[in-house]
Amino acid sequence: MNLFDLSLKLKGFPIKKAKLALYNIKALNATKKEQYILDKRAEIIEYHLEHNPFYKSFIGNANVKDWNSIPTLTKRDLQQPLKNRISKGYSKKNCQINNTSGSSGYPLSFAKDQFCHALSWSIFMDRYSWHNLDLNSSKQARFYGIPLNKISYFKERLKDKLSNRFRFSVFDMSDKQLSKNVKLFNESNYEYLYGYSNALTLFGKYLERENIVLKDKCESLKACIATSETLFVNDKKLLEKQFGVPVINEYGCAELGLIAFQNKKDEWLINSDDLYVEILDQDNNILPFGEQGRIVITSLYNKAHPFIRYDLGDIGTLSKQSTLSKPILASLAGRTNDTLNLPSGKTAAGFTMYYVTKTVIEDASKIKEFMLEQFKLDTFKVSYVAEEALTEAQKVTIKKALDNYLEPGLKVSFERKDSLERAKSGKVKQFISYVK
Repeated sequence: MNLFDLSLKLKGFPIKKAKLALYNIKALNATKKEQYILDKRAEIIEYHLEHNPFYKSFIGNANVKDWNSIPTLTKRDLQQPLKNRISKGYSKKNCQINNTSGSSGYPLSFAKDQFCHALSWSIFMDRYSWHNLDLNSSKQARFYGIPLNKISYFKERLKDKLSNRFRFSVFDMSDKQLSKNVKLFNESNYEYLYGYSNALTLFGKYLERENIVLKDKCESLKACIATSETLFVNDKKLLEKQFGVPVINEYGCAELGLIAFQNKKDEWLINSDDLYVEILDQDNNILPFGEQGRIVITSLYNKAHPFIRYDLGDIGTLSKQSTLSKPILASLAGRTNDTLNLPSGKTAAGFTMYYVTKTVIEDASKIKEFMLEQFKLDTFKVSYVAEEALTEAQKVTIKKALDNYLEPGLKVSFERKDSLERAKSGKVKQFISYVK
């Protein structure tokens, strides 16, 4: 067994069983695939009505035979301790527990049962294979954040080792550091880049200034996968030119896994193997293909925690060429993060601020929402909605995190609010910079 598969198996995730299940799903013709989706949709809601008191209470008197009458579930609805939301028979010992990044403004802890988690990874492996990439053997250059406290840091580094990837820092995107990155590519056999769209774009712009095509430095490169934030058309063209490889759009979230992935025909295919994706208007009516609305998703396999008609807070459109068995994502709005510029001249990806705030959002039942704003190069403000005000000790912790992740000497103020301003998409943008 390959190393990545083995690491999943050792953690208790039935990857072999999941791969077989995915093989059988992919073998279905269009008609059978549509019936499969409808059947799994009905099965998962019946399961949670029987085994999940939280969801049974949430759904109330809704007619489960009428899918349109089932209420949408938001992060705000889930703002209570995980133990209140997890299904009977599941605990931290027999499922995957994780936290969302809080990029939507709502930090959230959640659970995935072991088979559901394994199936999610099987789908990632399948989609990567479309571009001749193998999670077990293709070396990844990862432009992603990493916690800096010792235990979490070494845990992530171990995961990187088992996953055959090397993590480049997004906390320092200065020319000096990016020059070192180019040298590392020249000395290694990376097959693909993976990371935040914002960080990859900063790297691409550096390469453009220096007149460097990355594939000339690292001939083993095959592709680049951009994730987590919106990748604008012009930025994608820039990256393809400066990296010298195709750039693939990935759309996913921690709670659900892979939502959409671009194939070689440049179609952004929705994952209909273990998810059911809808586009709804403000009154929760399903919109026709081609019309823009709220992206609402049902996890067809997660028995540990209900994600049924789950509203991500994103806005998108399904292509008019979509079908139930083959939905295609035509557009995705939102999910952008600003670039972070600092007094020393250092530049970092805006998503860095997630790692700063994560120092105090581990207990999501206390901090409901948060947003960070940059008013000057050295001046920041944390606005938050919480049951209780941050303690002085928590404020000191955040200030220390700013020193650690960014640079010393930054000023930060705090304001507790009843609510935060929202974008048209309904999301609170986690980080906003007013510095030109």
